[in-house]
Amino acid sequence: MARVHAYERPSASQRAWQVVLEHIESQLLSGELAAGDRLPGERQLSTDLGVGRSSVREALRVLEAMGLVRTATGSGPTAGAIIVATPAGAMGALMRLQVAARGFPVADIVRTRLVLEASVVEELADADPAPSFAELDRLLDAMDAVGLAAEDFLALDAAFHLALAEASGNQVIAATMAGLRSGIEGYARAGVARIADWDATSARLRHEHRGVLEAIRESDAPLARTLIRDHIAGYYAETLAETSGPPPARPPAPIPAPPVSKENRTW
Repeated sequence: MARVHAYERPSASQRAWQVVLEHIESQLLSGELAAGDRLPGERQLSTDLGVGRSSVREALRVLEAMGLVRTATGSGPTAGAIIVATPAGAMGALMRLQVAARGFPVADIVRTRLVLEASVVEELADADPAPSFAELDRLLDAMDAVGLAAEDFLALDAAFHLALAEASGNQVIAATMAGLRSGIEGYARAGVARIADWDATSARLRHEHRGVLEAIRESDAPLARTLIRDHIAGYYAETLAETSGPPPARPPAPIPAPPVSKENRTW
């Protein structure tokens, strides 16, 4: 069990349950608490932090809603609150709730993706040593399956973009992308009805995915950045730009030739 530090009694301007929340948050960020650890009981937290037990319970309700802890009533070794997720996991859950509750404008989601994913592919292309791309390859192969329904294809597509973020090792970007995933899948599915030839579009998307990954493997960060931006903005422009606002970047271009390796490039 994590060591509990002495705390000053909360000031009048600070809500008591926030003291509990900040205390637990600081221990998670410092590594004193981790997934699987149990929190001290209500009575101990109340005494140590100088707050009422009702404030402890309120803080635990907030943490449970965030997906950070799970609580169980009663007594014995399984009672109380246990840490079930890291702050990154909770951040993704919180973002999903925000997307579901507020319904962020599609154009805003797309612009956010352009910023985040351009950074991700640049980092991956510059990484030394390069991370494993096995999961990305697996997802691309799954998207090549004959007769794959559009809905299944787009779920794999969203998983591919999330796997790119996770491969970068940036936990904040990965958590944000995980939180936006339902919103991304939602606007992608909504756009299918506006596509005249899904087979041609899915073939283009598969080609673009492989082009991005090949540019990363070739350590060509500028090309990877250009390809991912054109890929994201292209689908948006093709399917939803007229109803959701102006496209954030260039419309889809003809399918480009696969990236040329550095040693054979003459430009």
